[in-house]
Amino acid sequence: MMIIFTMKKILLACLMLFSTYTFAQKITKAQLVPKPLYSDPVYDGAADPVVIWNKGEKKWFMFYTNRKANVKNLDGVSWVHGTRIGIAESKDGVKWKYRDTCDIQYRLTDYTHWAPEVIENKGIYHMYLTYVPGVFKDWHHPRYIVHLTSKNLLNWKFESKLNLASDRCIDASIFKLPDNKGWRMYYNNEMAGKSIYYADSKDLYNWEDKNTKLIGDKGCEGPKVFYWKNTYWMVVDNWKGLGIYSSKDLLTWKRQPKNILQEPGKGADDGVMGGHADVVVNGDKAYIYYFTHPGRTPENKGTDNAITRRSVIQLAELEYQDGEITCNRDKPLSISLKP
Repeated sequence: MMIIFTMKKILLACLMLFSTYTFAQKITKAQLVPKPLYSDPVYDGAADPVVIWNKGEKKWFMFYTNRKANVKNLDGVSWVHGTRIGIAESKDGVKWKYRDTCDIQYRLTDYTHWAPEVIENKGIYHMYLTYVPGVFKDWHHPRYIVHLTSKNLLNWKFESKLNLASDRCIDASIFKLPDNKGWRMYYNNEMAGKSIYYADSKDLYNWEDKNTKLIGDKGCEGPKVFYWKNTYWMVVDNWKGLGIYSSKDLLTWKRQPKNILQEPGKGADDGVMGGHADVVVNGDKAYIYYFTHPGRTPENKGTDNAITRRSVIQLAELEYQDGEITCNRDKPLSISLKP
């Protein structure tokens, strides 16, 4: 009887292990990354993505600038103004569907939301949003960065307007400093030749701007800082693909010779250079979410219409080789982001 009872226990344990393994496999099953990864169903103008895990809903959220690519009779660059930040959701970081727009509780009569940066700290989500106080036909107007907080990634409370190096500062990237020394914000100061400046904070609420240029060898925007392969990295949008810088101290940055995502890819809507990106380090892998204007091909140079305005989000894997970052955007990729 004892032998039979023991065998039953062993069989039951095996069944439980098998069920757990099967369940885990189902959760973590890799998905083939499509091209394009995501298109906004409202305006067809998704750009400047940032990806974060929603702890409450147990989903990945993607926040993005939305442009009115498919709206007719908009003069100049008014089509990149007057919209809220879009939200898409995913269980695995691969299959995305439209969720909503952000409820930003700070709005003037006419307003524009660009390039969100979203992080989580101690159960509170923080957004550093580029805010344009109006809808304009050209680029020659003030814009600044505002701080917002949320508990659910949907409804955002206004905390402050940041006092930075000029009245045209955009594209915040927040990075937690080592040894509990606080946080650093990298941002684009447009009045200094589109250079990267920085500010520091102990608590994410109060910021001390250093009014110091860290990167200015080439004009750029959309900085994103991350730690990978025992090195600090910064990706920037040079409008000729994405520039890569490396650092050991988060202050002195060295540019690598070659940009990534500069040469056209072969996938759907990926046959042009990549723009303003986010990087998600997941385990020992690093994935880059970037956007493209699929219609901005050589034959369409100088054309401004719905085809050339349209933008989509793409996804590729970063690779590390001989001290530099590379990216083969045409490499077939199957992933499932782990929370």
